[in-house]
Amino acid sequence: MKYSIPFLISIIFLMSCNQQKKEPTGSTKLNNNNAFANVNDRAWWKEAVVYQIYPRSFKDSDGDGIGDLKGLTGKLDYVKSLGVDIVWLNPIYGSPNADNGYDISNYDDIMKEFGTMADFDVLLAQMHKRGLKLVMDLVVNHCSDEHEWFKQARSSRTNKYRNYFHWWPAERGKPAFRPGSFEVDGSGWRYDTLTNSYYLHYFSYKQPDLNWENPELRKEIYAMMNRWFKKGVDGFRMDVIPVIAKDTSFPVITQKELDEKYGGGWFTYFASTPAVHTYLQEMNKEVLSKYDIMTLAEGAGTTKATAMNFVDPDRHELDMSYHFEGVDIGYEKGAYKKMNPNWSLPEFKNVYSAWDSVFANKGWGTIYLGNHDQPRMVTRWGNDAPEFRDASSKMLTTFLLSMRGTPYYYYGDELGMTNIKFDKIEDYRDIEMMAEYGKVKNAGGDLKAFLETQKNGGARDNGRTPMQWDSLANAGFTTGIPWLKVNDNKNVINVAAAEKNANSTLHYFRKMIKLRKDNIDLLVYGKYTLLDAPNADVYAYTRETDKQKVLVLLNFKNKIAVFDKGKMQLGNEMINNMQNLKIEGTKVMLQPYQACIVKLN
Repeated sequence: MKYSIPFLISIIFLMSCNQQKKEPTGSTKLNNNNAFANVNDRAWWKEAVVYQIYPRSFKDSDGDGIGDLKGLTGKLDYVKSLGVDIVWLNPIYGSPNADNGYDISNYDDIMKEFGTMADFDVLLAQMHKRGLKLVMDLVVNHCSDEHEWFKQARSSRTNKYRNYFHWWPAERGKPAFRPGSFEVDGSGWRYDTLTNSYYLHYFSYKQPDLNWENPELRKEIYAMMNRWFKKGVDGFRMDVIPVIAKDTSFPVITQKELDEKYGGGWFTYFASTPAVHTYLQEMNKEVLSKYDIMTLAEGAGTTKATAMNFVDPDRHELDMSYHFEGVDIGYEKGAYKKMNPNWSLPEFKNVYSAWDSVFANKGWGTIYLGNHDQPRMVTRWGNDAPEFRDASSKMLTTFLLSMRGTPYYYYGDELGMTNIKFDKIEDYRDIEMMAEYGKVKNAGGDLKAFLETQKNGGARDNGRTPMQWDSLANAGFTTGIPWLKVNDNKNVINVAAAEKNANSTLHYFRKMIKLRKDNIDLLVYGKYTLLDAPNADVYAYTRETDKQKVLVLLNFKNKIAVFDKGKMQLGNEMINNMQNLKIEGTKVMLQPYQACIVKLN
């Protein structure tokens, strides 16, 4: 059959148009009939549930007391059974472990305690075989002082790696103050005798900050990222990425300026350097745009006013960011992570509602209540007393998995694991805790009282204790001596017991994930509306599409609480962590820590 030249040209043109309209892998358009859904395209990382694993504490395979890659690989069937989609793995790169892997000495190697690159390859293949994606932790604001770059940099002022870091010659006097978060003296500058200079470190002196102003350094980082993506990893969670850019003149910053311009926060100042967006856009062009992956910024220093700059799709930087405003609620000012048990639920609601509004029409948000830098979720936000632990854990799970935004869930929280509440400083391992203890000691403070504040507060080791697999020795985590003590409540809180109990927090977690996935339009993309904001006991909100609307009720208190439903007509309950709702007229009576999602007629 013969065709005319004009006809063939028109066919080619139409084929070209169709090709240009093809969606990227793993992405589909939103249903245009859903008037309430976020206007952005769907994406697999928006619809996923992320499960964070602290590899040092998950499962030890060789009896050295440290979790490892083979141990994790052996537990992938459990991870898959949860219904999660993505595993965020804390750093596993070569490291001397000053900060448990966040001080990287070799970005292209695996920490010896965790195994080998061959072990990693097996882990990644087995995850992909099960339909799980792997997100690595990218730590490029700083590296280890034992990285070859820094060893070379401090050998001579003329060494080619010198400009990979930030230096201040001592002959210019002391540099303007910058805080070092993990230092007893609080300073972010460390004097180096070898070259009579100070180097910058926002965290420990063992973690010198990298100089992103140097294009050669950026090329090295992009090349490293490309190597990991070519191995098949599915994304990066980027540690303190908003603060990688520095004002290299290092001006004097007064407390008055911090208060007036940056809300009193150093990290808000650090994250305000405009060049960070230049670097992230360059990173996107050179690396991120080439792969079907996801990126998450640890949004240190970001605010509701600046967060969109990092995740606006039109800016071509990152996909998501998580903020600290929510998890900072309730800490007493001037005290290291000392929690006030009388924190305000209305404040909590207002913070999360305000952050939801930031991404209501553009970009995408996240939701979390615990991670490796936070205390255990149920101790911090629920109630870890035996009579309330399960109910409050389920209530918090309901919150996390019914909010708009990608949920991040920390290993062990599906069991209701709790803070370990150490009595002695010798039991702690965390570099930050040691520094804060040293500050109190040097100031002649009450060390016993300080330790007491950390039992329910934010000492990071509270959230890092070994996974509780069973009630046997060391909770089935290791046959050796665990690197960090196992919680004594392992006999009650463990996977083996939870699997056998149909009403366990573990099974409830699975049910809630299934509910979210069965109602993606509603619980992932649907509109969020806060109700009864002043209610000091109940967090109530609706999620809706143009076809369906549900009411979420969460009692955050250890007493019966009341929500006035007004004229709302309640339908079938989709999930409830205890008995059916008790309704008296327009009053909905919620049991202590009760959670329910109910359809609205």
